[in-house]
Amino acid sequence: MNSSLSRRSFLAAGAAATAVAMIPSTLLASPDKRRVVIWSEHTAPKDVYPNDINGAIAEGLKNLRNWEVVTASIDDPEQGCSEESLNKTDVVMWWGHKRHDEVKDENVARILKRVKEGGMGFIALHSSHYCKPFRKLMGTACSWGEYVVDGTSVKVTVKDASHPIARNVKDFELPKIERYGEPFAVPTPESVVLNGTYTKPDGSKADARMGLCWTIGKGRVFYFTPGHETYDDFFRPEVIRILRNAVRWAGANAT
Repeated sequence: MNSSLSRRSFLAAGAAATAVAMIPSTLLASPDKRRVVIWSEHTAPKDVYPNDINGAIAEGLKNLRNWEVVTASIDDPEQGCSEESLNKTDVVMWWGHKRHDEVKDENVARILKRVKEGGMGFIALHSSHYCKPFRKLMGTACSWGEYVVDGTSVKVTVKDASHPIARNVKDFELPKIERYGEPFAVPTPESVVLNGTYTKPDGSKADARMGLCWTIGKGRVFYFTPGHETYDDFFRPEVIRILRNAVRWAGANAT
C-alpha cells in the first residue's frame, strides 16, 4: 500500500471526525416530532363541521412545527384511547358534548395515569368541562352557573399576557357563543389566561373566565370555553392561535 496515500486518508478521516464533533448536536439529526391527538365524539352538525370538530382543529394545527397532529374519536377502536396510543402522545385535546357517559372508565383511567405520571397534557374544549377525564382531573363538579344559547356575542380578552398560551394573542370578539356563566366549579387555577365579557340581548354585560390552567401531577391541563358545535369558532384564526400555543404549553412536561 502507498504509505503517503494511507497517511493522507488517515488525516482526512481524522479531520472529518473533528468537524463532526464540532457540529451542534441539534444539527446532526432533527428531533422526533411530538404528538397531539385531537379527540371528538362525531356529534357536530355536518353543515358547520363537515369533517367534525377534530378534523377542523387538525386542519388548523397541521403546520405546527415539530408536531404530529392525529385525530381520534369515540368510534375508533378502544375509543381512540388505547394504551399504545396514549403512551406515545404528548397532548390530548378533547371535545365532547352528548356522549360523555359512553366513554369507558378504563379509558379515563389510562388518560389520568398518563397525565399524572407521564406528564401528558390535556386540553378540554367547551362542553368538555363535563367530560369524564376533565372531571376526574379536577376532582370537582365542573359545572357552570348558567348555560344560555341566545346568540350573544363575547369579547375575549388576554388576562395573563405573560403566559405562553397568550403569545401573539390579542383581544378579539366572537359574534355568537353559548354563554357559560360563573361560578365555574373547578379548583383555583394557577392562571386565568383569558377572560370573556358577554353582551346579552338586553345590552347588559357579564364576565366569565375563558382560558384556565392547572398542573395536575406531572401534567398540564388547559380549559377553553368557546367551541359550541353550531358556531364556527374552530375555523377562526384567533382561536387556532390559542390552541396552537396551548398544545406547546400543555405538552412541555410529557415524557
